[in-house]
Amino acid sequence: MSPSRLLRTEALSWLTAVGNLSGGESHASVLQPLWDYLHQNHHDLLRSPLFPVVLSVTTYFVLVGIYTALDLLAPTWPSINRYRLHPDKPITWPNIWTTLGVTVYNHLFFIFPAAVAQWLWRPPTPLPPEAPSLWGFFLGILGCMVVFDFQYYLWHLLHHRVPWLYRTFHAIHHQYNQPFSLVTQYLSGWELFSVGFWATVDPILLRCHCLTTWGFMVFNVYVSTEDHCGYDVPWAMHNLVPFGLWGGAPKHDAHHQRPGTNFAPFFSHWDWLGGTNTVPTYCYSYLSKIW
Repeated sequence: MSPSRLLRTEALSWLTAVGNLSGGESHASVLQPLWDYLHQNHHDLLRSPLFPVVLSVTTYFVLVGIYTALDLLAPTWPSINRYRLHPDKPITWPNIWTTLGVTVYNHLFFIFPAAVAQWLWRPPTPLPPEAPSLWGFFLGILGCMVVFDFQYYLWHLLHHRVPWLYRTFHAIHHQYNQPFSLVTQYLSGWELFSVGFWATVDPILLRCHCLTTWGFMVFNVYVSTEDHCGYDVPWAMHNLVPFGLWGGAPKHDAHHQRPGTNFAPFFSHWDWLGGTNTVPTYCYSYLSKIW
């Protein structure tokens, strides 16, 4: 084979490999076996317009249940309490019942009617035979998180800067200046609707695969709950993402104590650019614990 032909062959092989990595060849996706299994065994469930709602609500209550169990165990388990941002202020049963009551109310009178409307009017979800590439899956979730973060930053900033909006819609969320997991959805109906609307629309705007959409929904619920959980554990997102790019529970806890700061729900860049960034004043970070 001539050198030029060999070079063309190697170039073609390289381009094919790059195409496989970016999703150009769907059969190369490592997610394909999982997608085939879901497609073949849970086809009707996945196509239901109710599935995303059930997935999000189930994820939320499972996570809240875990964190609430930790909150109840923390006062007598030093190995748990040491990771709480405020270890000297335990979560009480009245705190739990109050926030749980608002959460259940919101689900009954806002989420449930919206789910019924979606079931009646939204067509079944189309299930493509091909899974997204692994790169496309994670990049789609990242893209949705970046867009959602910007949307909520503007919403959040506006509802703090306009007194009427704060009093009418957002003040309920700030009744607790040291949040715990159940405060995540201790919200007004308007705020819950706004968050749910963006979480639903953003994957559509970015034309995400339905598997990517569901992955984003689960991850969004996870990090939202983690932001309010009141714990600084080693595996928390703000301890995994470098350079302080992720806010996490410490910064959102600081927002509840200094409400004019840290408006972004996840990343830190909008607060840096907007001059609203602040760092927690307490020394309960994970690094301080291990030292």
